[in-house]
Amino acid sequence: MKTIIWIFAVLLTISAAVYQRMTGPTHPFKTEVRTGTQKFPLTFMRSHAGSTECPVILQIPDITVKGTLFYRKYPTKNEMTKVELKREGDKLVGSLPNQPPAGKIEYKVILEKDGAPLTIGTGAPIVVRYKGEVPAVVLAIHILLMFLAMLFSNVAGIFAAFKISSYKNMTILTFIIIMIGGMVLGPIVQKYAFNEWWAGIPYGFDLTDNKTLIAFAAWFLALLMIRKKSATAWVIAASLI
Repeated sequence: MKTIIWIFAVLLTISAAVYQRMTGPTHPFKTEVRTGTQKFPLTFMRSHAGSTECPVILQIPDITVKGTLFYRKYPTKNEMTKVELKREGDKLVGSLPNQPPAGKIEYKVILEKDGAPLTIGTGAPIVVRYKGEVPAVVLAIHILLMFLAMLFSNVAGIFAAFKISSYKNMTILTFIIIMIGGMVLGPIVQKYAFNEWWAGIPYGFDLTDNKTLIAFAAWFLALLMIRKKSATAWVIAASLI
């Protein structure tokens, strides 16, 4: 029984990780452009780390296609800066100026072929968010611990649902991992990336920080309640949260 639960929990966690990777707000925006009978996939960045300019690279082998990049700081109503994309082999290449951590730029690309405009997705501007460089080791440990927290959270919740007594040990383990990965390493990563230790309640409404805080609070309550004979409902609720 436990083996089946662990397998299910691993698959559930991997599915959540893939979903987050593909739908997160900083995941590159992917679309396509058609040039007559040809179709080319395009990728636009929505997050950029470090002190370099953010690249805008479109792989379009059709050399008759030309492009223009428009951008401005976000959120502003300033007139957009216009830059012609350069042809480098099978690519059209440009870049967006670097911004301080948490700075944002709104941009879009206009393409044309033989003087006729080409449609890119809905044509809506894309927003790229800048961040500082986070040391790879710190970021890797943070991400690993957060997904381990998800895994053990799933296991604890399912164990509690089936009245498997070791759900209490899994609750303790889940709480410790969330505390280290989310409440200790989370602010460290945020400081590197956005020069701010905490942007959630009570200092702000950052979605990631507040989600971490809510999960931590839920598991803290579950940890307190497992001293009682029956705390399965609390653990299940924390797992769902």
